[in-house]
Amino acid sequence: MKPKPGDDVTLQCQSPRDEAITLLEWSRPDLKTDDYVFFFRDDRSYEYYQHPSFRGRVQLRDPEMKDGDVSVILKNVTINDTGTYKCRVSVNSSEPELMNTINLKVEDSGHTAGNTWTEGDKDGNMGGHVGLVVGLSLAAGVIVVVGFVIFMIYKRNKKNSSLHPAEEAGDQQISKM
Repeated sequence: MKPKPGDDVTLQCQSPRDEAITLLEWSRPDLKTDDYVFFFRDDRSYEYYQHPSFRGRVQLRDPEMKDGDVSVILKNVTINDTGTYKCRVSVNSSEPELMNTINLKVEDSGHTAGNTWTEGDKDGNMGGHVGLVVGLSLAAGVIVVVGFVIFMIYKRNKKNSSLHPAEEAGDQQISKM
């Protein structure tokens, strides 16, 4: 089953059993940032180190990480969550070791009935709605320009038609002298 927008997805990862997990890093290298999908150290997770698009949407499947289960649940996925996820674990304060790589592809269901408008997150990110905003802005700009051109043509034609025939004839007679 391929996840669709709005689904919750489990990103599975297993560390060595019966080892003290001192560090857990879930990352998305294709985001080209130092922020993490999920960061856990010293028996707690740190939202501060998370990429803004993942804050509040990622949690450990098993908070106690029994039997080395360091899988995470990514809630309410979007098309933007498509990418490569890497799970690195450090046990007993050793260097983090790559445990799993997952290629996630979130597929659009093809209908838009469930889509809703959002104001954007605290960083001003609009998610998938940026194209709609840009498109509507461009359309509004075109309408304003076309309206201005029509107004100027109307104003020019009105000015030219406001001269009376006698005034036009008077202007011509003066110029002949």
